[in-house]
Amino acid sequence: MQFLRTDKDTKANNRLSAVVPSLDRMQRTLAVDISYTISRMEVLERLPGNPIGINYRWVDETAVALMSRLPSFSRVVGLRAGHEQHIEELVCWYREHGIKPTFEMVPGHYAASLGRELTRLGFFQSGFHVSLIGEPARAAPGADPGTIEEVVTPDTMEDYLDAYVAGWGIAEKDQAQFKVNVRPWLNQAGWSLYVGRLNGQPAAAATLYLKDGVGYLADATTSPVFRRLGFQSALLGRRISDAAAAGVDTVFSGAAPFSTSHRNMERIGMRVQFVRSLWTPN
Repeated sequence: MQFLRTDKDTKANNRLSAVVPSLDRMQRTLAVDISYTISRMEVLERLPGNPIGINYRWVDETAVALMSRLPSFSRVVGLRAGHEQHIEELVCWYREHGIKPTFEMVPGHYAASLGRELTRLGFFQSGFHVSLIGEPARAAPGADPGTIEEVVTPDTMEDYLDAYVAGWGIAEKDQAQFKVNVRPWLNQAGWSLYVGRLNGQPAAAATLYLKDGVGYLADATTSPVFRRLGFQSALLGRRISDAAAAGVDTVFSGAAPFSTSHRNMERIGMRVQFVRSLWTPN
């Protein structure tokens, strides 16, 4: 079985109406990005003894430094002009814990003074990450090809986890512990989990996070043996449809520039709202 990409993409495009990027939308999506990341980290923080070293330090109500022994959670998000004096203190905080953070800079918040301070402290601009947005059409019909299932039971959660660890390439020796760590995702407030199947087999997984009228299309992955069959587009379409039904006015996601994920989002009608620059230790 293989999805008909042309028909699927046409239906998915019908689900999104034109949206104009703005500073307000950027700030709203950035806040939801932070909220979702902290929600994930809180699951790990509850493990006995906090073995992954979850920690947070808020600069103000919109900017935060996130710490973990997992690099993907060691992020400084939301800094803007006027926060230059906080950077050295944050760098020292990470170094005291042996953590190498990534400082994320976004247009609209960035100022050259932030870049100069990061450079002075031994950081350099090492990469980019694209943020894309869309506006769900409220009355649009569903375009689910019939292979995407929302995770609502423990058994379905196991299928989700099987697809997830395969898609993200988690080493076999670590899979059992990983599954123990993240089974609580099923009951996280604001989360909806989805598993894609082919002939009944779990093939792909993804998350939808809803908060403050915004839907985050998060953490999608497909098992290598099931790639190039259209699962990522199908997961995008299902989550956009469910976000529209929940009454959000904006959906967003992120990807490496020009990656397959980036192209899939563009195909279904999402558009770039900004490109963030990533600053890491030199």
